[in-house]
Amino acid sequence: MTLDLPVLWFAVAVGAWVLFLVLEGFDFGVGFLAPLLGRDDAERGAVVRTVGPVWDGNEVWLVAAIGVTFAAFPDWYAALLSGLYLPMVAILLLLAARGVAIEFRAKHDSARWHARCDAVLATSSLLLAAGWGAVLGVLVSGLAMAADGEVHSVGVLGGLTRSLDPLVAPAAVLGAVAGPLLAAVQGATFLGLRTTGVLRVRARRVAVAGAALAAAGTAVAVVTSLQPVVALAAALLGVAALAAWTRHEAVAFAATSLALAAAVVGVFTAHLPVLLPTTLPGGADVALRTAAATPQALELISVVGVVVLPGVVAYQLFSYWVFRRRVASPRAVQAPRRSPGGTAAPAEPVSR
Repeated sequence: MTLDLPVLWFAVAVGAWVLFLVLEGFDFGVGFLAPLLGRDDAERGAVVRTVGPVWDGNEVWLVAAIGVTFAAFPDWYAALLSGLYLPMVAILLLLAARGVAIEFRAKHDSARWHARCDAVLATSSLLLAAGWGAVLGVLVSGLAMAADGEVHSVGVLGGLTRSLDPLVAPAAVLGAVAGPLLAAVQGATFLGLRTTGVLRVRARRVAVAGAALAAAGTAVAVVTSLQPVVALAAALLGVAALAAWTRHEAVAFAATSLALAAAVVGVFTAHLPVLLPTTLPGGADVALRTAAATPQALELISVVGVVVLPGVVAYQLFSYWVFRRRVASPRAVQAPRRSPGGTAAPAEPVSR
């Protein structure tokens, strides 16, 4: 039995995008939750250290996702990048700013310097979550592609800003709102697993509230989309809220990760066998089989994929195993209290 290579590589491409968005989802969430959960410089530093060793490894999946999309479905890649080139450039710049903020934070021991890096990290992470959410929304709403495959302006913004026109579609706006919410839930459940003390408590509270709100919002989306995978995402977010409430943090993180994965799969499969619908009357959709590379090219990248992708997965698993321990929350210490005999008793941590 011969493999259906276009279907196989579509599944690989979706899998790579799922891994990138799930892993970077908690990176983004941690980034903009750090100033909210950390009440001082030491606590914010502890929050950032939870993703410090792994964020750059998580970005590898963006390279893999874009590489697979380009190699296996060049027409799909061309339509997306030509139709969204300005948002994509902005996303790449924000990714660079986020990386600089994380890496440069520890280069100078100054509270003011740390605060500036934290501000850049929080802003870039929030905008990245919103940006990727909007891009996923565009995959649902489509692009203004004519019969020749070119993306045209629909007249909302016009001219060179035609790649910003798709961002005003309702699905893109909804995605820009849902992206930060899901990233916050993902980040909070991750911090519940990776921190101790007061940071762990605060993260759990955010996880409960955020997961409950996201579950309600996704339940509304079920009514409009009628996709079983979206219903699964809503149910998983409800499980995550309950698990965070009962302090089952591993279950909460797993549930939010699976919910985000289900939502991403729902986006990519919303119009199958169409990969990207057109919004123009008489325009041309990007379909799975017509957008796929030649059989010879798919066979070649299959050989390469068998060699490369397992290595990427192994590296990722190894890095998470090495950095699996929790990051301790800093604790303020009270002045030594006096015992009845006049000697100093051991100091006690301040409870918060």
